[in-house]
Amino acid sequence: MARNITPKETDYSQWYLDIIKVAELADYAPVRGCMVIRPTGYSLWESIQKHFDDAFKETGHVNAYFPVLIPNSFLEKEAEHVEGFSPECAVVTHAGGELLEEPLVVRPTSETVIGHMYSKWIQSWRDLPILINQWANVMRWEKRPRLFLRTSEFLWQEGHTAHATEEEAMEETLKMLEVYRRIMTEILAIPVIVGEKTAGERFPGAVNTYTCEAMMSDKKALQAGTSHFLGQNFSRAFDIQFQNQKGEQEYAWTTSWGVSTRLIGALIMTHSDNDGLILPPRVAPVQVAILPISTNDSVMEEQLLPRALEFSDKLDQMLGGRFTFVDKQFHMRPGDRFFYHLQKGVPLRLELGEKDLAAGTVRAVRRDTGSKEDIPFENVPLRVKALLEDIHKNLYTRALDFRIANTFSASTLEELKVIVEEKGGFVETYFAGTPEEEKKIREETGATPRCMPLNDTCTGTCFLTGKPHARKTIFAKAY
Repeated sequence: MARNITPKETDYSQWYLDIIKVAELADYAPVRGCMVIRPTGYSLWESIQKHFDDAFKETGHVNAYFPVLIPNSFLEKEAEHVEGFSPECAVVTHAGGELLEEPLVVRPTSETVIGHMYSKWIQSWRDLPILINQWANVMRWEKRPRLFLRTSEFLWQEGHTAHATEEEAMEETLKMLEVYRRIMTEILAIPVIVGEKTAGERFPGAVNTYTCEAMMSDKKALQAGTSHFLGQNFSRAFDIQFQNQKGEQEYAWTTSWGVSTRLIGALIMTHSDNDGLILPPRVAPVQVAILPISTNDSVMEEQLLPRALEFSDKLDQMLGGRFTFVDKQFHMRPGDRFFYHLQKGVPLRLELGEKDLAAGTVRAVRRDTGSKEDIPFENVPLRVKALLEDIHKNLYTRALDFRIANTFSASTLEELKVIVEEKGGFVETYFAGTPEEEKKIREETGATPRCMPLNDTCTGTCFLTGKPHARKTIFAKAY
């Protein structure tokens, strides 16, 4: 029944792009590697943004904005940082028809410029902590772009905090990791594994990087969000010093953390099917589509449409926002109207025809299972609320069960290689290797260490080197 969608079993990459097209989420921009986020896609991003922004503010963070252009000398101050990002940087050399005295980098991230400003703002322990987040765009020149997952320009949030002690900074790093986990599971219905990155996978310039890793429906991993403990590295590079309570000068301890529009790609690849997009109710811009259906204009205008609008008002009041849509596309056939909302991923569809009106019921159709039921008018608000909750739980459980079923164990490099090639998915093993050994594994298997799970403190013998006390590590092919 899916129109213009390649089955995921046939060509997963094309299926993904087809979903974006039929759901009208994004399109290609004239500049290679960039995308235009269409209204449907942007409303989804706004919904995601709101949930995270509310959580940030609940934890004491405030929003600010920093410039998109960064002096090239700023990146050079933090050698490890610039080494990590230099191949991806876009550089402005001319402006106003003249050659610039110093090249300007279009921000790949904002640690450097924010570090510069913090060095001006922080003088005393009384100025700490600084808890700032910004919603912005960044530029990382991608050689193999893919809509939402890897584009040269993308939207994101980046939190940057400064603290008086190492303990406070570490607490912040893990607190924001937990905020990410909570929103991803409770709102996006994406089960994630939280863990620490290995040395070879750390953010450039970070002491420790922590991550939320998710399994997509093709069994590849996706890094959904990261939180970085930067120690005093950026403080030393940008001279962020303060006078402590003893009257001594010391460097601040800093963190950074971010999620981006790649979460839209995560939603697509976690939940959607060959008919189109599927969205979890708590993040869907439209949770319920209400479709009055009749070929009789007077019945439509005098009875069906007023009833549909009444349902819409009651449901919006119950849901706490404008989360319903009354479909007035009467020029379209009913089947086309149904399919329109199905491909857009609307979690629940309410159909109201003349027979339904006579029976005092409305037909509810779930996007996740396709199941249908007739709901008496007086029960619509409570039953719809229950159905939306059940849809969220079903999507989360379905994704979690899929991950569990596709997680395996390996004790040798050869076992890892066979599993990655023949089964895919996540491979758990004990690992205590170097970045160079991580590179060797990637070259031989195509898999990278995704994280060392924080909730698994068991240790064992490294599957590659034989070293004792190695931590449990998850390997997988990844986006």
